[in-house]
Amino acid sequence: MPTTTADNCPRGNGQRKDTLLGKILRIDVRSRTTPYAVPKTNPFGNEIWAYGLRNPWRFSFDRETGDLYIADVGQNEVEEIDFQPAGAGAGANYGWSVMEGSRCFKKRGCKSDGLTLPVAEYFHGKGDCSVTGGYVYRGSIEKLRGIYIFGDFCSGRIWGLQKSGATWSKQPLVDTPYSISTFGEDENGELYLADYGSGTIYRIGAP
Repeated sequence: MPTTTADNCPRGNGQRKDTLLGKILRIDVRSRTTPYAVPKTNPFGNEIWAYGLRNPWRFSFDRETGDLYIADVGQNEVEEIDFQPAGAGAGANYGWSVMEGSRCFKKRGCKSDGLTLPVAEYFHGKGDCSVTGGYVYRGSIEKLRGIYIFGDFCSGRIWGLQKSGATWSKQPLVDTPYSISTFGEDENGELYLADYGSGTIYRIGAP
């Protein structure tokens, strides 16, 4: 069972392996160990599966491929989407707080060697301020199938992200008036979003 923890303040916790802050954790809650067991295949011998994250809001698996998408909320300027292919990613370092997105966070000339950089990002401005991760669409709308859909809490903007070969492309899909706090997926692969302001849940339809 994967879960995440936040490292909202830039105190270096994301790069430390002796704290659970700023990490993706992998634990076994079905074991008879209380409160849970740590899988022996975890890369660091503890709960940590991957590190270098600030505030993953939200992450999800593609129900068809098993690939993992992580939306990580930035500190000052950059919102990012990270990607972990199915069967890979143990011990990945996503860079926080050495980097914010693909940029050095505080120190110029920081080194990105060994870091897993985002596959997509966007910058604050035009009302954007906080990414909300979604899902790869696997529902009935043909033109959306295979596209990772995510939004921004402040602007209500929704994008689609798709990989073609080694290239990722991000396209705006729709501007909404909603404070998008989370997305949801039903058993048929249809997607929904929650508007924090009104408490209403909306189903995503054809663009």
